[in-house]
Parts: sequence; C-alpha cells; structure tokens
Amino acid sequence: MANGNTITIIGNVTRDPELRYLTSGTALAQLGVAVNRRYMQNNEWQEETSFFDVVCWRDLADNVSESISKGDRIIVTGRLEQRSWETQDGDKRSKVEIVADEVGPSLRWATARIEKIRRDGPAGGSTGGGGGGGNYEPPRDEPKSYDDAEEPF
Repeated sequence: MANGNTITIIGNVTRDPELRYLTSGTALAQLGVAVNRRYMQNNEWQEETSFFDVVCWRDLADNVSESISKGDRIIVTGRLEQRSWETQDGDKRSKVEIVADEVGPSLRWATARIEKIRRDGPAGGSTGGGGGGGNYEPPRDEPKSYDDAEEPF
C-alpha cells in the first residue's frame, strides 16, 4: 500500500472467526490472533505474547470463517485501523484492529490444500475469492465502525 500503513503478522488464532452479515448483506468476520516473540535476555529465554483483533470483509470473511479455526497458525496482511465508540454509560472507547487484505495458513509446520471458489458475478463471470488486493476499503454505504454500541471482544 502506498500510505505506509501495512502490517503482516504470523500467529495462532485465539478464537474461531465470528461471521455475521450487515443489513446490506456484506459479510464481516472477526477473529483474534496471538503473536509470540521469543528473545534472549541475561542468558535466559524470554517470551512475550501480543494479541491482535482482525477484521475481514466480504468474500475474505466468508472464506476465513470456512477455513480457519481456533489454534490454526496463520499469516495476516492488512492495515491498522482505529475505531471509536461510546458505551451505553457514555464512556468513550477506542481500539486498533487489523483490517485484513489477505489471510492464509502458515505452511512452516503444516500443509494445506488450496480449493478455488467460483463465484458468479452480475454478468455471469467469476469475481474471484479472497481479499481483493491491497487498496481495499469497506463499502461506502456501510459505516466505518460497524456497530458503535457494541463493545469489541
């Protein structure tokens, strides 16, 4: 991406993807990923874990929810995005999420079988599957924060 806001993480899925559909019919999947970092300090191995919330849209959301489950080791590429909301008590909250462009299995310690999905578009052609490229934006007719009243995970 040209804007310099690109992130790639490799980690383990902490919860099964939660798939839902907005009123427009747009698919949205949310999942968590834990990334471990191991390093040597004072001749002892130290380990830290960072947790990330990942958001997937449209075909990518459908494919992720069918293919990925808790415990799987995956690679996620996307962009960081902050969203804000107000609780029912009037408290303001915000969080940073990864909006995924691509999600795939890590093949370092596992194998995977690729199964292409054919989706018929409006003109009868295939629209393809997956993330749709590097400059993906949520649909303009959808609010950027999909449910301000809902607290994140």
